[in-house]
Amino acid sequence: MLLFTPGPTPVPESVRLAMATPTLHHRTAEFEAIFKEARERLMRLLGMDECVMIASSGTGAMQACMLNLCKTKALTVNAGKFGERFGKIADAMGRDKVEIKYEWNTPCAIADVEKALNENADIDAIFIQVCESAGGLRHPVEAIAKRAKEINPDIMVVADGITAVGVEKIDVSNIDALITGSQKALMLPPGLSMIGLSTAAVEKIGEGKDYYFNLAIEIKNQQKNTTAWTAATTLIIGLNAIFNAIEEEGFDVLYENTINRASATQAALEAVGFSMYPHVPALSMSTVYDEDAEPIRKLLKTKYSVNMAGGQDHLKGKIFRINQMGLIPVYESAWVVNAIELALADLGRREFDGTASRVFNEVYFKRANR
Repeated sequence: MLLFTPGPTPVPESVRLAMATPTLHHRTAEFEAIFKEARERLMRLLGMDECVMIASSGTGAMQACMLNLCKTKALTVNAGKFGERFGKIADAMGRDKVEIKYEWNTPCAIADVEKALNENADIDAIFIQVCESAGGLRHPVEAIAKRAKEINPDIMVVADGITAVGVEKIDVSNIDALITGSQKALMLPPGLSMIGLSTAAVEKIGEGKDYYFNLAIEIKNQQKNTTAWTAATTLIIGLNAIFNAIEEEGFDVLYENTINRASATQAALEAVGFSMYPHVPALSMSTVYDEDAEPIRKLLKTKYSVNMAGGQDHLKGKIFRINQMGLIPVYESAWVVNAIELALADLGRREFDGTASRVFNEVYFKRANR
């Protein structure tokens, strides 16, 4: 079965083998050396001034940022389930918030952020996705962050990059917290979240808030190559292993391969009659809108051994999402679009003529050999 869901992604064999080594105690010099290496490599990937790793899913990192970086009022951008989640976290904490809401295929407008900030001088933190994976949407996070800092230089910009880090180069010039998770482009099992932090964010955190999610305590400990609480030892060993695999060619090559696969997949799907869902697609996944998506997805899994994600809420049964994150062999992506065309033929929707594979290969080859 080919796992092509936008998280969790497949774990490469070299990473699985690294994590199968004997368990280490987390309070040892041996593990501290492993942690130090992972932390230094993560810092380079995120491009931030500081970083922390937390034994939690990405939602834990989202909550940690709300707890530690928002003191008065939050501005949340809701264009899907994960933007909605930031708002729900604020509500659960009793934090005042202003929410800007969009359809799940519509990116956030800078003018709407300007309006919210101008009307609410007490907003001290913005929470937004780089990629809103509910619909495969890319927000203009960098431009929004830049404009927000022009309006209020002290505002904290928190960017959920869980389905963007490791997919593309993110300009963090005006970002104060960049969140990611283990089970996406870093191709690890779920359970490890990571946050890159600016110097301004570290200063605002101060002594921190909360107990388990007190980022000040984590920063203090992780600067000494240990953790405040029990470390996710196996996942951190796996993190070094995936860095080894990616760094054989480098992240720039990974980013280029990702955009080539995503572009070729989109072209192939459009060539067999599909429409892409978001107005501004993210590179991390290819999201197809189809009123009768569920039979296609079911047939792909049962007959062609391709497992991809569907939609949620009002998009249930109307979209399917094809992963583009991580070290994906190009022949697997080519098979996926071919399988989709075969499924359409099985369902009597289109005669199979090999268009998807042909277009995929043409676009990928042209991009890869520019």
